[in-house]
Amino acid sequence: MRASLIAAALLLGSSAVFVPGATSRKAAAALAPLIPMKDFFRNPEKTSFEISPNGEYIAFMQPWEKRLNVFVQKIGSDTTVRVTSAKERDIAGYGWKSNNRLVFVQDTGGDENFHLYAVGADGSNQKDLTPFEKVQTQIIDSLEDNDNEMIVGLNKRNPQIFDVYRINVNTGDMQLIAENPGNITGWQTDWDGKLRIATTTDGVNNTLLYRKTEAEKFSPVITTTFKESAAPLFFTFDNKNVYMSSNIGRDKAAIVKYDIENKKELEVIFEHPEVDVTDLLSSRKRKVITGVSFNTEKSHYKFFDKEREALQGGLEKRLPGYEVRVAGFNKAEDKCLVRTFSDRSLGEYYFYDLKTRDFKKLAEVSSWIKEADMAEMKPITFQSRDGLTIHGYLTLPKGETPKGLPVVVNPHGGPWYRDSWGYNPEVQFLANRGYAVLQLNFRGSTGYGRKFWESSFKQWGKTMQNDVSDGVQWLIKQGVADPKRIGIYGGSYGGYATLAGLTFTPELYACGVDYVGVANLFTFMKSIPPYWKPFLDMLYEMVGNPEKDEALLRAGSPVFHVDKIKAPLLVAQGQNDPRVNKNESDQMVAALKSRGIEVPYMVKENEGHGFHNEENRFDFYRAMESFLGKHLGGRVERRAE
Repeated sequence: MRASLIAAALLLGSSAVFVPGATSRKAAAALAPLIPMKDFFRNPEKTSFEISPNGEYIAFMQPWEKRLNVFVQKIGSDTTVRVTSAKERDIAGYGWKSNNRLVFVQDTGGDENFHLYAVGADGSNQKDLTPFEKVQTQIIDSLEDNDNEMIVGLNKRNPQIFDVYRINVNTGDMQLIAENPGNITGWQTDWDGKLRIATTTDGVNNTLLYRKTEAEKFSPVITTTFKESAAPLFFTFDNKNVYMSSNIGRDKAAIVKYDIENKKELEVIFEHPEVDVTDLLSSRKRKVITGVSFNTEKSHYKFFDKEREALQGGLEKRLPGYEVRVAGFNKAEDKCLVRTFSDRSLGEYYFYDLKTRDFKKLAEVSSWIKEADMAEMKPITFQSRDGLTIHGYLTLPKGETPKGLPVVVNPHGGPWYRDSWGYNPEVQFLANRGYAVLQLNFRGSTGYGRKFWESSFKQWGKTMQNDVSDGVQWLIKQGVADPKRIGIYGGSYGGYATLAGLTFTPELYACGVDYVGVANLFTFMKSIPPYWKPFLDMLYEMVGNPEKDEALLRAGSPVFHVDKIKAPLLVAQGQNDPRVNKNESDQMVAALKSRGIEVPYMVKENEGHGFHNEENRFDFYRAMESFLGKHLGGRVERRAE
């Protein structure tokens, strides 16, 4: 909770060829049963477990009135207490503040103006700690050693920037402790909860600021372009130096120890030749760094601490065949929660007492999902037309001969994000309907180094889209895809890639599904949330400047090229989306209708950037299933009228 509440197989080398049809000479296995759509997208039985600081209680989220709410249970007891009563929208996130009090965040209708609430562990004294209209709360430090206070950022004085407040979680009393001069985009504390680091931006250059004590003024440490990362993770345990993730002088970000007062890198803690490393693990109680985690084709650990390594090894032996994560310790670090998952399972939660060795299952997240009926997600690589190695994942429908299949290409959002190995309900739903699902970490996807990321700049609709198209062609050449039955579906930037695919490469796709996607790069730039404004110059450099790069943005905006669309399109949008304004989808639908083309258009009045309410998810995926079945020929669930 220091940062925020909101918040498989061998990877084949670039010269290798993944041959999914290698078993096609054998008879196909039995097809997986058609699983009800709702089973993929209903709320879990129990999820998001957290252990109390004293290790005596657990909290978790569970449906109540169709919404995920927070419940508390004493370990060893069967009695649970519901402590929140959300009926309009799932609780967005929560955590223990003390043994007797929890905090949680909630927005309204998907507007992302999150309020911070506190409530007693018995459900008493619930309080909206930030009862301000059109204000977003950011958690800067939960102050784990202070039962009564937290440090938060609020943009209530100026919607573009966040000032820092110390807030009492019992009374709601707050005190301004740092006023943002106008250019600070991030704040960090030391292990004692003292505000010691800030990050500023002029739009394209970032400066790291530092002060030795809160009585002193912030002074600049290092200035870099936004293309360089010098991201402090946390202080060393003596509060003198910092650990940071940095790509300065290297292509891949590494974990380094940095002398912040004397402005110099002291040592490289860990780096990887293929991917960025940004996650450093630590023990607050023992005051040691314990390891790092990083993501290649799957996630991996490298431990520096024998105690933490032994714990991980013991858990993996106890729970073979699954990815195993420690999901949280109590303050004494002698009790923990354990989470398992795989590409075919949302997994289970366990409680583990390290002293007594008591180990017990708490819950199966979605017990109705049967692993044997799910499809395997396989890492793949292929070469782009200009020689880049593109990584991704291919999920083939279970029991189908992998030849001449209908395909759904699923580009991720961001676009500065990446797909990873693990259970994905959308992917499994589509595979169960008979589609091969192709996910690609096209250029610009994060985690593969600075050069790969920068290769996406000003390439929306150009080489970024070429990578998606090249993945389609690769799948056709492998014999997996039926070239006449390929669809494309994505959300956010993935929605943009869907629209770009239908407009710029209409010959590739038989249909598309655009979910909260960008249609017009000019209006997108104008409608971003106010707290993105400090990064607007950076966005101009990464995507394009509406004035200086007008021709580029016009060429890359699908709304101006609807005359090229040949394939049917389904559009879905949240009314309150603060990131991709509803106007983006409105424009695309209007442009198609002006050509006499009817386009199914789903708008949900109580949603934002994606559908979070269960009934809205059901409506969307039901519509998608019917739409894809009609145009690609996949299986469709029969429902009673």
